[in-house]
Amino acid sequence: MTVIEAPRSPARPARKRGVNWEKWGWIYMRASGVVLIVLIFGHLFMNLMVGDGVKAIDFGFVGGKWADPFWQWWDVLMLWLALIHGANGMRTIVNDYTNPGTVQRILKGALFASAAVLIILGTLVVFTFEPCPAGAPADLLPSFCAA
Repeated sequence: MTVIEAPRSPARPARKRGVNWEKWGWIYMRASGVVLIVLIFGHLFMNLMVGDGVKAIDFGFVGGKWADPFWQWWDVLMLWLALIHGANGMRTIVNDYTNPGTVQRILKGALFASAAVLIILGTLVVFTFEPCPAGAPADLLPSFCAA
């Protein structure tokens, strides 16, 4: 008598242990996109709709805005999220259009380095911005600074 066996399903490959970075990158892109929409429209509303509109945006406007820690943190959060969001998107493009190897590592390294440098410089600018530095010559100071 012949025994008929049910077809076997192919063996599943063993799950890789550790953090699934692609999944977390995907989740980050969705979450940061939603937060960025709020931050960007809040930024545009405050800069363009409140007060005198676009004609009022100058050095003094930025100096006054960044005198408030709330707006410093708002702009830094927007900077960080946007740069990391953009770098992660570019990383995905590099993964899609290059073969794993030296070129891919170089491109990803360049993305990481440029995002890191821009984040560091942007954060330093926001938190160290001083429109009226002490000891500066009066003729070089903006008109709103006390001489």
